[in-house]
Amino acid sequence: MTQTLDLPDDLIRPAVEIIDPAQLAQDIAAAREAGGDDDMRPRIVAVLNTARTKGAAVIAAAFQAHPFEARRTTRAYTYLTDCIIHAVLDHAMQTLPEKERKSLGNFAVCAVGGYGRGEMAPYSDVDLLFLAKTKISASLETLIENMLYILWDLHLKVGHSSRTIKECLRLGAEDYTIRTAMMENRYLAGDQALLKELNKRLWSELFKGTEKEFIEAKLKERLQRHLKQGGQRYVVEPNVKEGKGGLRDLQSLYWIGKYVHGVQSTAELVRLGVFRQEEYEMFLKAEDFLWAVRCHMHLLADRPLEQLTFDMQVQVAEAMGYKDKGGLRGVEHFMQAYFRYATSVGELTRIFLTQMEAAHIKNGPMIDRVFRRRPKIGATYRVVNNRLDVVDEAAFFADKINMLRIFDEALRTGMLVHPNVLRSMHTNLKLIDDGMREDPEAAKIFLGTLLKHGNPERALRRMNELGLLAAFIPEFEPIVAMMQFNMYHHYTVDEHTIQCIRHLALIEHGDLEEELPVASTILKEGVNRRVLYVALLLHDIGKGREEDHSVLGAKIARKVAPRLGLTPDECDTVEWLVRYHLLMSDMAQKRDIADPRTVRDFAKAVRTRERLDLLTVLTVCDIRGVGPGTWNNWKAALLRALYRQTRRAMETGLEELNRTHRGREAKSNLRKELTGWSKADIDREMRRHYPPYWQGLHVTTHVTFAEMLRDLPVDEIRIDLHMDEDRDATRALFAMADHPGIFARLSGALALVGANVVDARTYTAKDGYATAAFWVQDSEGHPYERSRLPRLTQMINKTLKGEVVARDAMQDRDKIKKRERAFRVTTSIAFDNEGSEIYTIIEVDTRDRPGLLHDLTRTLAAAHVQLASAVIATYGEQVVDTFYVKDMFGLKLYSESKQKSLEAKLRAAIDAGQERARS
Repeated sequence: MTQTLDLPDDLIRPAVEIIDPAQLAQDIAAAREAGGDDDMRPRIVAVLNTARTKGAAVIAAAFQAHPFEARRTTRAYTYLTDCIIHAVLDHAMQTLPEKERKSLGNFAVCAVGGYGRGEMAPYSDVDLLFLAKTKISASLETLIENMLYILWDLHLKVGHSSRTIKECLRLGAEDYTIRTAMMENRYLAGDQALLKELNKRLWSELFKGTEKEFIEAKLKERLQRHLKQGGQRYVVEPNVKEGKGGLRDLQSLYWIGKYVHGVQSTAELVRLGVFRQEEYEMFLKAEDFLWAVRCHMHLLADRPLEQLTFDMQVQVAEAMGYKDKGGLRGVEHFMQAYFRYATSVGELTRIFLTQMEAAHIKNGPMIDRVFRRRPKIGATYRVVNNRLDVVDEAAFFADKINMLRIFDEALRTGMLVHPNVLRSMHTNLKLIDDGMREDPEAAKIFLGTLLKHGNPERALRRMNELGLLAAFIPEFEPIVAMMQFNMYHHYTVDEHTIQCIRHLALIEHGDLEEELPVASTILKEGVNRRVLYVALLLHDIGKGREEDHSVLGAKIARKVAPRLGLTPDECDTVEWLVRYHLLMSDMAQKRDIADPRTVRDFAKAVRTRERLDLLTVLTVCDIRGVGPGTWNNWKAALLRALYRQTRRAMETGLEELNRTHRGREAKSNLRKELTGWSKADIDREMRRHYPPYWQGLHVTTHVTFAEMLRDLPVDEIRIDLHMDEDRDATRALFAMADHPGIFARLSGALALVGANVVDARTYTAKDGYATAAFWVQDSEGHPYERSRLPRLTQMINKTLKGEVVARDAMQDRDKIKKRERAFRVTTSIAFDNEGSEIYTIIEVDTRDRPGLLHDLTRTLAAAHVQLASAVIATYGEQVVDTFYVKDMFGLKLYSESKQKSLEAKLRAAIDAGQERARS
């Protein structure tokens, strides 16, 4: 049965360096003779394992030295596996008794699936078909079983089937997955005539005449696979094999091409006119890149791994030689390349499927074509399969502005642009020159696409994937497929921009009126839509460079906005919006908006009602465009409050916005609510609190605190937990006798029960009691369910009474997950004495973890710093904790030496905590 394997010359190292089949056969023969039958299999496995391990190491070392040489690497792993299979088969035959050997019958060993195609990653499955002429004999079953035991002992993941030709045809007729695997068969050993007969009958009896059904089955399978992997191309941790734009999509094109045209390689699709030469070259580049990524993932993980997780992205980028440069990390350059190739795969799929559709999908019934009403289309266009095609390509490209007009027409008619036109436009992108970019007609059409039809997202995404958007606005090109390597952003920068514009269109359409009352009202009352859409299109255009992206973006906007036909005043407003597009979000989420100074400073920065309205809508769209789950009622409540207070201040005058005015209003509201209280009790409640108490709490909270403080014994702690559904948080109120470090103990207790603090404030009363209000969310960013509140209260009580020491109990929970360790978050600590009239604001920007707030507040307490309130803004793995503080004498922290000393202590606490969290 021994067969000579040809030594291929297209591997990443010479074949004989990887494995020498002749030498392996000798080593196995020697091992067979070296002892008795009882321990023969372990001896053979040891020889095979040594050869396979050595061969895999040779391939891996060569691949690491040439990290983009995927094609020669996958063939090398295939060759290594072929040699092992041949050696195992030969040994199994040698050890089979002669009588059983004679009764084997005709059979062939075939590789199927990816192994049959000759493409193997380091830990790919080994799919084998044992093909028999007639029924599988007992002897053949024994042979197969002996082979499989050895292959399993080698820890190969073997997929196998033993079938006759008749069984192959029957099972293939029932299951398209089996049919696809068999289509990719490759002869390994045995009776080659058997495989030739199977192939002949597969094509004549099973494949022929079922092309349309096969295409539909593969497209359905592709859709289900994409939905399972997240439904879109720009998921932050893509599946390289199964995800949208991944290897399976390319393989599906090849399968369909082979099934329909009988091709043996993708190159033949060029000869058949399915792909142009440049499209075929793009196919090869995308395939090489994706296979390289997959092989690196397998080697780095030392196991089969298909999900490109955050930690793996950093390792693969490093293995492939991507370096930090130009404001982007190496991993971000790598992921930008990944997403650009994934986009190319999408374009190739569209082109390919259009060709298949034209050949295999019949036109609809005549009655349907006659009576279906279609919008009238311009003379330049025609409708093909309900898609917008052009009548005359030469005439179409003679006026290059038609490349913009067709997208406007597609939105107007509700039709998709035909992939043949997209394909031709991609080839003719070079026609878009400075003359067209400066053409007022082109600007008018482009703005019309954004403004006229109510769904600009569809056209923008297609323009972007085609490269047209970057060709028309070259400043957009650097952010195409640019990944932001963090856990906050769900999309690439360009896709985030398109998502923002989608949300703006949804608000304008009235779809989010209940969810976004303020933004919806602003748009109903009327704003400059040209300014708003252009500002959203450009707001992140400066990302990925070393300069602050808001500052650089404003400079770019200054050049782009006039080209898009905006007036000088509109250009100024767009530039301002891009420069300050984070201002409202930062003020609302990182500052205490109960402090009148916050609102006054924001109002002074914004200056006009027009800018306030525009910035509010832009901010809402920007946050919602980050990804699912980023927007919540907490952020909505903060932005609404900041908007309404700023608008009122602009209308009534900033001088009305002061602590005295707010204090009088709060006391008046509380007096009205304390029905049934004596005048003496009400007066005592009013007198017991210092002025700051009256600034930052709603009257409902003041009422609850008044009830909690009433007749409160010195040794009792009162807790009130209440679901605040309007803010997507649980309000936790505490009343007790005051003592040092109360904020730290409370934050520790809450951390211990897994509560994420989003806002907190503490107040000391004149009679020695303390009140504290915390707003917390569970790990999913929602309020705690009512059923969980009693246990929460019990645990907090134990911690506050000292029965549980938060810091000790947190040890096992305060950990950074493995997949999140690849993120770099630089710690910065800033002191601000201007942002509040009576407090120093300390802003700590660092990596988030469960015990961080507790560590920071303990450090402040130990340094005798009085903490009045904390505002917590979380952005994925990054958190900004903002503390409003005074020194032990009730003064701001003006001394530079004190600031530096406190900063050093806070940094030490952060570093020590991160060290614990990583251990």
